[in-house]
Amino acid sequence: MSSLARPRRSALYMPASNARAVEKARALPCDVVILDLEDAVAPDAKPEARLAAAAAVRAGGFGRREVVVRVNALSTPWGADDLTVIAEAGPDAVLVPKVEGPGDIRAYNAAMSGALAHTRLWAMIETGKAILRLDAIAAQAEDTRLAGFCMGVNDLAKEMGARQVPDRAPFQAALSLSVMAARAHGLIILDGVHNEIEDLAALEAVCRQGVDFGFDGKSLIHPTHLEITNRIFTPPAADVAWSRAVIAAFDDPANAGRGALRVEGKLAELLHRDQARKLVAIADAIAAAGDMAAGAG
Repeated sequence: MSSLARPRRSALYMPASNARAVEKARALPCDVVILDLEDAVAPDAKPEARLAAAAAVRAGGFGRREVVVRVNALSTPWGADDLTVIAEAGPDAVLVPKVEGPGDIRAYNAAMSGALAHTRLWAMIETGKAILRLDAIAAQAEDTRLAGFCMGVNDLAKEMGARQVPDRAPFQAALSLSVMAARAHGLIILDGVHNEIEDLAALEAVCRQGVDFGFDGKSLIHPTHLEITNRIFTPPAADVAWSRAVIAAFDDPANAGRGALRVEGKLAELLHRDQARKLVAIADAIAAAGDMAAGAG
């Protein structure tokens, strides 16, 4: 499975300092587990949490779930040690906070020099400076480990002094521009968390908005959000069926060399074929995961 075609509908933050939560994550129906060393861990618990996260990564047992560790910023007393210890443990990715420009990506990439080849770098997009430098940041993917963005709307709201209203109007420009920059440079991108744990109707609305924006999935703070998020970010059956028809039409030798076709009454161009292949690959991976695909559990 290519990295871009891997399902990432739901990315659940779990405090690395909580052994029970980490163990529970091994059985939850999330596509990504983010072991958190930053916001979810108190300062005096960070060194112990770092070792616990590294041990959890090495122990494995997460099945098909992608395992990511969010470290503390290099500007903090814990950041450098986090990068060294976690990178050597070999997670699928290291998620770094407070990125403000391309220089930050290069600094984090250098600090991960001892990481295994498969370990990628994901960046939180959560500051005004980052939004204003999105293209330059995303372009670092060309020669670093950078492979993904994760939105941090809470920090962005704090910095802006903006209110988090239901339609997220103050942040729509930032969300859209972040998706554009990610796609321009081949990155995956996850929407930010939903703060209202009990308001599932609002969660469903922002998930649908995230799909409309083009996000690959959504980061989450509570397991009760998994069913809705997985369901909404799963490609609809009708879209999968049309995508299969598009792929079949372009694969038909009779259509060799054609750049546009009529498929089930719709125009399909080569760009639609490429989109169809990605969508079908994700749908097939979700189907292969069985009950996890539906968010059951």
